[in-house]
Amino acid sequence: MFKIESKLKLSLPTALLITVMIMALISFSIIKLKSVPHIPILLSILLLLAFGAFKKLSFKTMEEGMLEGAKSGMGAVFIFFLIGVLISSWIISGTIPTMIYTAFGLVTPYFFYSIVFIVTAIVGLGIGSSLTTVATLGVAFIGVSQAVDASAAITAGAIVSGAFFGDKMSPLSDTTNLAASIVGVDLFTHIRNMGWTTLPAFFIALVLFAMVSPEVEQAQFPKVETIKATLHNMNLIHWYAWLPLLLLFILSVKKVSPIITLALSSIFGVLLSFFHSDRTLAEVWEILFSGFTSKTGNSEVDALLTRGGMDNMMFTISLVLLSLSLGGLLFSLGVVPRLFAAIEQHLKKAGSTVAAAAGSAIGVNFIIGEQYLSILLTGEAFQRQFEKVGLARKNLSRTLEDAGTVINPLVPWGVCGVFITNMLGVSTVEYLPFAFFCLLSPVLTVLYGMTGWTLTKKE
Repeated sequence: MFKIESKLKLSLPTALLITVMIMALISFSIIKLKSVPHIPILLSILLLLAFGAFKKLSFKTMEEGMLEGAKSGMGAVFIFFLIGVLISSWIISGTIPTMIYTAFGLVTPYFFYSIVFIVTAIVGLGIGSSLTTVATLGVAFIGVSQAVDASAAITAGAIVSGAFFGDKMSPLSDTTNLAASIVGVDLFTHIRNMGWTTLPAFFIALVLFAMVSPEVEQAQFPKVETIKATLHNMNLIHWYAWLPLLLLFILSVKKVSPIITLALSSIFGVLLSFFHSDRTLAEVWEILFSGFTSKTGNSEVDALLTRGGMDNMMFTISLVLLSLSLGGLLFSLGVVPRLFAAIEQHLKKAGSTVAAAAGSAIGVNFIIGEQYLSILLTGEAFQRQFEKVGLARKNLSRTLEDAGTVINPLVPWGVCGVFITNMLGVSTVEYLPFAFFCLLSPVLTVLYGMTGWTLTKKE
């Protein structure tokens, strides 16, 4: 978005006032009114258009800024469509059900919190949705924690940590694709680079959960066994269901384009589905567009597998386009450039730049309470500065995930925080101290930035 020329020269107080007004409007709508982000973002765009008109800026000029902003997200939009198709194809091929079934097989009463963390991480990685993982496995594990007399707060912390590890590292995740595309980094390059901070945070969290796990010798896990039995009865658990995942892994290692990788894995999944299903091609087409609908009668399984499809990605796509249009308008009116200029003089080194980007992503999460905007706005605002201090863009995309994606569930009034509290019946304040992975990620990214370790220089 720095390619968008600022048409106005604003004073710092004016830029700050506009920013505060927009943040207040969005945060009030999301937190107080429980609104989806789309409406307050649209109202913010209208507010900015009115301000531009007051400053005698032509609507055509402002429209061009909005279109330039939206245009920068078109690559992500196409990938989001393919993700919707991939999820559907992986469900009917048995890939996602087989991953979930295998993960549940790891559940034992020993090191309970660590097992919860690992299982939710595997499933989150497989389906690419933290909130779906929380709403399904999370609810089941909260019930299990009651059966083994474990702490609901620590269990919730393990669930949130695992779910957001999976969300962060999955090529199916919309936030992962968004962070990569917003700064122009290849998806799998972005995921590989995140390993430097994500894997240490994962293993440290795993040890911490093992240390605080309760001493339980025997326990029954009726919900777990019921879910496994239901999955098995769907005739979707097969050895060959792992092959689409293997293909995705091979293509990613070979650095094949994410679009080609997602498309080939989807096609492979569809072909495999005919081995155990008698669906017509028309029915498969409908599932790829509208998503898979599970009708087993088991609420946990149905919630977990009723997903996917191009149509179900429209919520995310519309939010991305609106947010990028808002960002383009903020740049066109000179708001963001003026704010950035005020702090730019203090960012002379790589360490301070990484810390500032992390702080910005965390700040947007706490001020607005919205995960996507923390990635979008911070990503656009810091691209030029990362280049100025000689850092490759993949350092910025990693920072966006480390301090943006995983922080929203720790915000009591944030979209993810409110959702998780409602699903698990555990307040954000209660589970926050035990969401070890989410707490460690921004600490490590700032620490790496200060030391320069694993930072890649611009080629």
